[in-house]
Amino acid sequence: MIATVVDTPHLNRALLARQHLLERVAGSPDGAVAPGAVEDLVEHLVGLQAQNPSTAYPTLWSRLAGFTHADLGDALLDRRVVRVAAMRGTIHLLTARDALELPELLRPLFVRGLRSNAAYGPALRDVDLGELAAVARDLVETEPLTPQQLGARLAERWDTDPGALSYAARGTNALVQVTPRGVWGRSGGTTWTTTRAWLGAEPASYGGPADDLAPGDDPVRDAALERLVLRYLAAYGPASIADVQYWSGLTGLRPVVASLRDRLDVVRAEPTPAGRPGRELLDLPGAPRPPAGTPAPVRFLADYDDVWLAHAERSRIVEPEHRDRVRSPNGVVPGRVLVDGYVRGTWAVRRARGEPTTLEVTPFVPLTARQRAEVTAEAEGFVRFVADDAEVHAVTVAA
Repeated sequence: MIATVVDTPHLNRALLARQHLLERVAGSPDGAVAPGAVEDLVEHLVGLQAQNPSTAYPTLWSRLAGFTHADLGDALLDRRVVRVAAMRGTIHLLTARDALELPELLRPLFVRGLRSNAAYGPALRDVDLGELAAVARDLVETEPLTPQQLGARLAERWDTDPGALSYAARGTNALVQVTPRGVWGRSGGTTWTTTRAWLGAEPASYGGPADDLAPGDDPVRDAALERLVLRYLAAYGPASIADVQYWSGLTGLRPVVASLRDRLDVVRAEPTPAGRPGRELLDLPGAPRPPAGTPAPVRFLADYDDVWLAHAERSRIVEPEHRDRVRSPNGVVPGRVLVDGYVRGTWAVRRARGEPTTLEVTPFVPLTARQRAEVTAEAEGFVRFVADDAEVHAVTVAA
C-alpha cells in the first residue's frame, strides 16, 4: 500500500489544530474558563514545558478562551497541577495524575543523565544512587527544602559536591517545586518535596532508579510507553519515531512503536529536494488534519512552548529561512509570534518605572496590511494579559 503524502502546510495545520492554536478551547457561557479546562488542556498536551515560571501563562492564554492568571494560579495552589521534571529532563507543568506517572516512566533518562553529566558525573561516581534517592526522599518529605539546603544535608553523609548530590536527588526522585513557585506575581525560589508528599498518593513504580531499563524489560512500563506515544501523536502528530524520541528524551522506542503499528496510520512527508522519499510519519486514525489553506490566526506563544520542542524536524512550524532568528546563542529565548501559522516574528515585554508596559513585536519579514492589523489586534489583548490588566499599556510593531 502506498502511504499518503502529507506536505509541510498540512503538517502545520495538523499541529495547530491539535494544539488548539487554530481555535481556542471555548469558555463557559459567562466567558470564563470552563471548570476543569486547565487540567484537561495540560493533560491533552502531555504537559507544558515550564522551566521559566511564567512560561505556562501565555501558553494557556493562547489556547483557552477567557484564561486569567488566577485560573492557573488556583490550579497550582489547589495541587491540581504541579511543576516537576519530566520530558527531556526539564521542568514541566503536569496534572496531578501525570505527575504521579510520567517522571517515573522517564526515570531511566534522568539516571542516565546523572552518570554522563560532565559537571556532576565524576562527583557521583562512588555514590549509591538508590541509597541517595531514599535519603533525599526522607529529607524533603520531612520538610520541603531548597536545592542548596538538600545538597548540604546530603553532603553530611556523602563527602562530595553538594550541588551534584542535589542534582542526583532530583534525578532519582520526582521532586515537585512547591507553591508559591510558579504562581503569577508570587513566585519565589525553588523548594522541593516529593509528588507522594505533595499529592498524597503513591507514584507509579517501574523497577527503581535503573539507567538500563529498556522496552521489553517490564510489561507494565511497556504499556505505559505505548500510552505515552499515542498521547504524543494526539497532540503533535503526524510524527516520526525520531520526533517522539526527541520530544520525550527517551531512546530505544522503536519496539514500542512497532507494537502499535497496526493501530496507526502511516503517512509520508513530502519528498526531499534531492527527490528521495519523505520521512515515514505515524498518526492516529481520525486525528485532525485540516486542509493546508485553513485560516490560522495570529498567536503569541511563550519562550519554551512545546510546539518548538516536539519534533526533531521543525519545518512544520519554523520555516527554514527563519531558523537562525529563533535560536538563542546567549541563552535568552524570545517569545514567538505565529502569523499565518508559522513563526514570523518575536515578542518581548518592556517595563520601565513610570512608563507603560510595552509589548514589542519584531517581525522577520514585512507584514501585509492584513497581517499587521491581525498582529496588532491580538497584541492588544495579549499586552493587557502580561500587564496584569493595567490601564496603561502599549504595543509597538516594528516595520
